[in-house]
Amino acid sequence: MFDFTDRTCPAGWRMLSCTCYFFSTTSASWEQSRRDCRNKGADLVVIESYEEQELLTKIIKKETWIGLNDREKAKGVWKWIDETPLTQEYWWNRKPDNGGGDPRWGEEDCVQIVVDMKMEENWNDRQCEDSLQWICEKLP
Repeated sequence: MFDFTDRTCPAGWRMLSCTCYFFSTTSASWEQSRRDCRNKGADLVVIESYEEQELLTKIIKKETWIGLNDREKAKGVWKWIDETPLTQEYWWNRKPDNGGGDPRWGEEDCVQIVVDMKMEENWNDRQCEDSLQWICEKLP
C-alpha cells in the first residue's frame, strides 16, 4: 500500500485529515513557538472543528500551545492567529479568567490545551511567556 504521508508532509510532521501537523517535543513561550512554526512555513494550529479539537486532544500528552490569543485586541476578544474570530469554544470551567486577578499569574493572553481533561472543556488562558509544547499546522 502506498503511503501518501511521506509525499505530502515534511519529515517529522503528521498527516491528519488532509492537514500537516508538527507536534513539538520541546517547550517554549507562545511567541517562540509561533516563530518556530513560521520558520517551518506554518503557523500555530487554528482549531476549526469539533473533529479537529477531538483529534488533537487525543494526541497530545503535555500542556500545548494553540494559535489563539487576545494580545492584540481589547481584553476578552479572542482571535486565532489567522485573524478569524473564535466561534467554537472549548474553555475549561470559568475560563478564560486572565489569572483571576491574582498578580502571581499575570496577564493570561495565550491559550493552551490542558491534558487529561474532557475534550469539550480543555482550553485554558495562560501567560504567553510560560514554556509549553506547541502544535504547528500547514497544508501539504
